[in-house]
Amino acid sequence: MPTAPVGPLRAGVTVTDAPGYVEYTPGTAPLVLIAPHGGTQSPAALTDRSCSGCTTVNDLNTQELARAIAAAFAARTGHAPHLVVNRLHRRKFDGNRERAEAVGSNRMLDTTWLWFHAALDSARARVTAQQGRGLVIDLHGHAHEVPRLELGYLIDDAELRLANSALEAAGALTRSSVARLATDSRVATDRGAGILRGSNSLGALLVAAGYASVPSPADPAPLAGQAYFTGGYNTQRHGSLSGGTLDAIQIEAHQNGVRDSEASRTRFAAALAEALQVYLARHYGWTPAP
Repeated sequence: MPTAPVGPLRAGVTVTDAPGYVEYTPGTAPLVLIAPHGGTQSPAALTDRSCSGCTTVNDLNTQELARAIAAAFAARTGHAPHLVVNRLHRRKFDGNRERAEAVGSNRMLDTTWLWFHAALDSARARVTAQQGRGLVIDLHGHAHEVPRLELGYLIDDAELRLANSALEAAGALTRSSVARLATDSRVATDRGAGILRGSNSLGALLVAAGYASVPSPADPAPLAGQAYFTGGYNTQRHGSLSGGTLDAIQIEAHQNGVRDSEASRTRFAAALAEALQVYLARHYGWTPAP
């Protein structure tokens, strides 16, 4: 079976791997959305993942939320994001893990894992060719005690609790999924720790829209002992940690008021679409062409 999307690929036309487990819809914006944990397909022919420490609980409604965000962004800007969706339930396949853990003992899904990341590689290559720079958003859901959006940059909570100068001196930004943006944002005052929790950070834009977020100016870091997701395999592989042209942010969304109902998803999708448009303009200089 093919281990990568087969072209010609056209914006707005969805393609899938051979079994239909993963889909990729190319876009025209410098934005890639990933929904790795919201799939519902659970074919009996596929054994459940079995590996030490495997997490098999789905992120409820994140597939639907990703589609709503893509639609809201396209309606707002006239340009659709690239969208990559894992349709399989997480007990079968995990779209945010290295291959061995992603498939468990089910080697039938090796090609699915390869196709999933080849689709993301294709999306990133298209963004690079068309716009030069861009952003990956890896969308998840959490059930932590504090109801807020957790924005993951591969920087842990202890480092986030450092003052900006100490955070930068420790080299945390160079180990992050926005390593490149932290040095080349179009506005110098947004660079360094400012990209994480400054006045023009994604957290700041979301707080202004009514969605509590960490890190942000209002909530610079989780308190000691508070649960927080720093980011995972997708932000490591598809962000700018190793010098890539796209940066990556993991968004962990709480349930109530964000993804618990269609109305909540619609409102949040509109707010995030607006925030992402502002973010792309401010930091990357992207203005939607008519």
